Amino acid sequence: MNPSSPSTPLRLGVCYYPEQWPRERWRADARAMRELGLSTVRIAEFAWSRMEPEPGRFEWDWLDEAIEVLAAEGLQVVLGTPTAAPPQWLVDAHPDVLPMDAQGRVKTFGARRHYCFSSPSMQAASRRIVTAMAARYGAHPAVIAWQTDNEYGCHDTLLSYTPAALAAFRRWLADRYRDIDALNEAWGTVFWGLQVRDFDQIGFPVGQPTDPLPAHAMDFRRFASDEVVRFNRMQVEILRAHVGDRPVLHNFMGLFSDFDHHALGESLDIAAWDSYPLGHVDTAARFLTEPERQQWARTGHPDLSAFHHDLYRGIGHGRMWVMEQQAGPVNWAAWNALPLPGMVRAWTWEAFAHGAELVSYFRWRQLPFGQEQMHSGLNRPDGVLDQGGLEAAQVRAEIDRLLEVGGPQALDPVPARVALVVDYPSLWMSQIQPQGADMAGFGLTVRYYSALRRLGLDIDVVGPADDLRPYALIVLPGLMHLPVSLTRQLGELSAVVVAGPRTGSKTEHLGIASPLPPGPLRPFLPMQVRAVESMRPGRQYAVLAQDDAADANANVAAEPIGHAQQWRDLVEPAVDVPPVLRVHDRFEDGWPARVSHGVWHYHAGLVDDALLQRWMAEAARAAGLNPVALDPQATGLRLRRRGRWQFAINHGPQTAQVPSPEGAIRLLGDATLPPGGVAVWSWPETA
Repeated sequence: MNPSSPSTPLRLGVCYYPEQWPRERWRADARAMRELGLSTVRIAEFAWSRMEPEPGRFEWDWLDEAIEVLAAEGLQVVLGTPTAAPPQWLVDAHPDVLPMDAQGRVKTFGARRHYCFSSPSMQAASRRIVTAMAARYGAHPAVIAWQTDNEYGCHDTLLSYTPAALAAFRRWLADRYRDIDALNEAWGTVFWGLQVRDFDQIGFPVGQPTDPLPAHAMDFRRFASDEVVRFNRMQVEILRAHVGDRPVLHNFMGLFSDFDHHALGESLDIAAWDSYPLGHVDTAARFLTEPERQQWARTGHPDLSAFHHDLYRGIGHGRMWVMEQQAGPVNWAAWNALPLPGMVRAWTWEAFAHGAELVSYFRWRQLPFGQEQMHSGLNRPDGVLDQGGLEAAQVRAEIDRLLEVGGPQALDPVPARVALVVDYPSLWMSQIQPQGADMAGFGLTVRYYSALRRLGLDIDVVGPADDLRPYALIVLPGLMHLPVSLTRQLGELSAVVVAGPRTGSKTEHLGIASPLPPGPLRPFLPMQVRAVESMRPGRQYAVLAQDDAADANANVAAEPIGHAQQWRDLVEPAVDVPPVLRVHDRFEDGWPARVSHGVWHYHAGLVDDALLQRWMAEAARAAGLNPVALDPQATGLRLRRRGRWQFAINHGPQTAQVPSPEGAIRLLGDATLPPGGVAVWSWPETA
């Protein structure tokens, strides 16, 4: 099968920067890419200064030639708009382009992402360059997709504190509240006498002697998110006027929540993301312990990349690409490990297992200069194929072999039966008011996702506005605020629903829910949270298997089934309804740890991994699902089904036995997988 064929369902690509290499090298590079089995090349996303060296004067000859060189080898091009790196002349002419940090210091020219989304000058210049690119290349037969910008918000650049951002924030507030009294009421400015009389009196929620009003900080997050969504939509609208039916995408990042990805994804055809499994292990210190980071230092955590694959597949309306796949050591973490041999191959197959249409490696060749010179590629700086390149070639051969046996129809999607809901405003709330130093961010979400994965279940990660009717089990891992539409939809379903601690605890203005948490879920969970407790590292409460028949205040002589750490809610029946809650497990001091009412379940604490897996297994069986009994010693083994193909990836550190079903046809790998091993088998057509 021709690897360049658009109909190939599993494609490999690479990121390439022709402007960084001599022109006489381009043809050899393109030929080598084709010979390696790559089909797609992303270019140009940092080349604004080469395209437009002076305001309004464009130089296209070099880019014309680069595209033609790649096309001559049968390679398809993803063209990136270059707005992530505004040129020096734009900054000199319009200093308002540059962002400011919370202390009012300008982030100067000399790296990348040096712009404020609210800058009128940046917006005008961006329209000009995107329009010029789209007009020239929109119908080019080799350009098969467009990427907007690059990694919005990278390097902590989403929140900007410029005069332009302040003016835009005030306009945003005036549009949202219309009346200053409505803002004062929503924000609770009566606390500490913080009332304002005019929108122009409002500043940024930074620099105060102590924490700002939570609602002020929350609205600034909403505003900043809307600014990036607006900036992206501007680019998408320009592109759509020129590029026909070619898809438009953006490359999102991992472990990043500063803007609402669901809102930005509404205007995209595909959600792409940049997968760096080892870098993410190093930067996930907020919710991975040091022993865990040591364990997965060379393989990547078995659930971090998978979570993002499923997240971005949902954001992309069922379409997901990996635009940058780690191919060796990165340069941006505190420590940058070598991948275990075989892991670049394993990460590639893991992405395909979770629905990726394309896996594009970063980058073609390691660059011997610049800020990223220590960031590896498929080739070493001397042009010799590196370990990542060897493993990419292996994947290419395996793709051809598997597609020859199974055909593209083997990858027809099989809907997951489990939905895990991610809400970005809830993530902002947990960052603004964590109430526990280690509670913010994706930690709670990833722990629930991981528990489900260790049961061999396939999961769709969805947004609060998505249709939940196809799912048998719906998991709300700490959604602090639930939109009215989500609450209404949940109430109309018969699925089993699991709510994690803190769910329904806040209003949209980051106040305590009324009625008491779980707030809007009170009709389904007739209970209330009377108090909360966050725990320092090392503190914990034993959890005992004790149902309603036991005295909640009695000292029960039983072995703990697990322990609660970090957080717990003190749950009691709601005062205005009969005590119809069923208590399944209790903390050692008698407070309920897990309760249910019909198909609704509430976890009143964040418990250890083994107990959380036990709780989720019970919920899955109640939903009519069949959790797989994976070998508990094989801590890195994970499964994922795509069409008639079942994938098994072993992140190690032990060997793992693959639980393939009776009648399955093994297509790749053996029954015993080494660390970094991959197995694929085909389900019978009736399964």
